[in-house]
Amino acid sequence: METKQAIRTGRHCVFELHVHLVFVTKYRGKVFTGAHLNSLELLFDRVCRDFEAELQEFNGETDHVHLLVNFPPKVAVSKLVNSLKGVSSRRMKLLHPELVQPAYRKNSLWSPSYFAGSVGGAPLSMVKQYIEQQSRPD
Repeated sequence: METKQAIRTGRHCVFELHVHLVFVTKYRGKVFTGAHLNSLELLFDRVCRDFEAELQEFNGETDHVHLLVNFPPKVAVSKLVNSLKGVSSRRMKLLHPELVQPAYRKNSLWSPSYFAGSVGGAPLSMVKQYIEQQSRPD
């Protein structure tokens, strides 16, 4: 991911909005491998681009993922999260059929909850460092 810190502009605004998102698997199941996380990163990047947002950092462990997203003010975080989780759940089960079984009875990959934190107050380098230090499986 690029580490540019440029302030973005819209038609009527100048902005620098970042959100730290954490998604947890259903029942905290330890289902992800390194290959799964690589696929998720590509899927999340594609969805972010559809929202004119930028996936600046991504990492995860066997049961959760962390994202650092730069997004425009016209995007509601809840709508972005809904799309990120929905698209990734559907596409991951197509790309990696072994994830269908751990999706349990409701065929859900993700827990319905999520964490979203504004990271404007903390230096972004600290948040990136925290995400980079996650214990990514092989």
